[in-house]
Amino acid sequence: MSLEFAFDLLLALAMVWSAWRSLYATRLDRAIVMFIAFGLLMALAWTRLLAPDIGLAEAAIGAGLTGALLLDAYGALQRKKI
Repeated sequence: MSLEFAFDLLLALAMVWSAWRSLYATRLDRAIVMFIAFGLLMALAWTRLLAPDIGLAEAAIGAGLTGALLLDAYGALQRKKI
């Protein structure tokens, strides 16, 4: 087994694990953090597939902008609760 194959397998398993943790998290803030981690792993996967432009877009929009909006919405919900 080559080192590249082992890295790709580890990346795929990490993506499945983070997606599962994001969907079945008991707390909303943990789900958001796992969603951001999944987006960063997805950006790395696109880069490994020789599509760096899609990887950069995924990192900027999928993990960065969407993650920031979700965290802001979570903060607004927390302020509304008090």
